[in-house]
Amino acid sequence: MAEKAKNAFHTICNAVILAGLIIFVIGAYYEVVKAGIPYQDPPLELQIQYAINLGIGDELCKISLFTILYGIVFRLIIWMIERKKIKFTERNIKND
Repeated sequence: MAEKAKNAFHTICNAVILAGLIIFVIGAYYEVVKAGIPYQDPPLELQIQYAINLGIGDELCKISLFTILYGIVFRLIIWMIERKKIKFTERNIKND
């Protein structure tokens, strides 16, 4: 049962990190392709469209950064808990 829970947590962590990477790619797409380089003297409509697309790209990149960081931190916490359990089990085996 513990092995299944461990595998589930690892899968969740990997899924969160992968989701962050996918969101980052979408944000980069919005910033580079959709917004792109603005025209020199664009009409107001194009300025608004550029600002909206750039804002969407910025927000998606921020969200992806935090999503990836949360996934990595959660993965490290799980790793540290597993490591402590292994050391605790080794101590108990030596004391017996």
